[in-house]
Amino acid sequence: MADVKLSSVSKAFGDSVILHGIDLEIRDGEFMVFVGPSGCGKSTLLRVIAGLEDITGGELTIAGRVVNDVPPAERGIAMVFQSYALYPHMDLYDNMAFGLKLAKLPKDEIDRAVHQAARILNIEHLLSRKPKDLSGGQRQRVAIGRAIVRKPEVFLFDEPLSNLDTALRVRMRYEFAKLHEEFKTTMVYVTHDQVEAMTLADRIVVLSAGRIEQVGAPLTLYEYPDNLFVACFIGSPGMNLLDGEVLEASADSASVRLGGGEVIRCQVDAASARAGDKVKLGVRPEHLRAGVADNALRTQVTFVESLGSITYAYCSNPGSAEMLTAAIDGQARVRAGDALLLGVPPEWAYLFDAQGRAFRRHSSPELRHAA
Repeated sequence: MADVKLSSVSKAFGDSVILHGIDLEIRDGEFMVFVGPSGCGKSTLLRVIAGLEDITGGELTIAGRVVNDVPPAERGIAMVFQSYALYPHMDLYDNMAFGLKLAKLPKDEIDRAVHQAARILNIEHLLSRKPKDLSGGQRQRVAIGRAIVRKPEVFLFDEPLSNLDTALRVRMRYEFAKLHEEFKTTMVYVTHDQVEAMTLADRIVVLSAGRIEQVGAPLTLYEYPDNLFVACFIGSPGMNLLDGEVLEASADSASVRLGGGEVIRCQVDAASARAGDKVKLGVRPEHLRAGVADNALRTQVTFVESLGSITYAYCSNPGSAEMLTAAIDGQARVRAGDALLLGVPPEWAYLFDAQGRAFRRHSSPELRHAA
């Protein structure tokens, strides 16, 4: 096992800077997930750690050893790609054993390593088959097995589930979690899917335009985003945002008047705000309370998605051009055209200044106790 440290790491292709001074420590045995929109630099960052891309500036260490100029094969890492990259003419055994044969390991050691990895991944009964005879999930297991047999200090995964259907993705998320629990090896995983990030990660790195926006545990990013970008990126459906103006502000709370005249109280540390400041109020769909008149927004339902246990009501707001999404009980009967009061719990109201920085949200005593 090993830790990975990046100090002021940058990467440029000619005049185009992809990574801007990345400072990050991935702890020994940690499952770290990189997320962000397309083009944010997450795959480039992974390839820099793997040694598939040279760094333009800064220092990269793995297990305390500077590896800036160390070739990939000597870094103690193994990488699993989005494409399975299996040899079609080889059976699964030879696909998994190929790297070990190149390293000229003894035959009995290779055999032991391949069968042990196959048992862990539940593909031992498939070792004589060719890749074309397998499902997508089985092929991905083979690719993972090929990495496991090398016994790396760090596993790197570049969007390994993006080619699988929904059911297989759910199953493979469980497989990845089980692998990490069993091996307790440092794992770095790139995905654009926040569900994968939230369910797998010990910590998540949120990237935007080659910069780190925030690093933290999944629920920390969800409950306490540092800025508007993280708040909007984490959570599905996305956070509702409304323009407003500060009426009153203190270290305990803020009152915000919205475009429709509603005044919403937010349980945040707004000591740095002043009356008249332009702000954005944020509230997640799952936190809105349908039919609650206190601290509420008056809306009209325009479209309804009924998904059984939950219903998504898409609502217009008189004071905003933005649609509001509310996640309400699936038994609730709402229809397009209905007027709907949506209560905003003050402890779940988010507030952002004109630069997109979050005012620190206070949790309620109940929430602190539950945490």
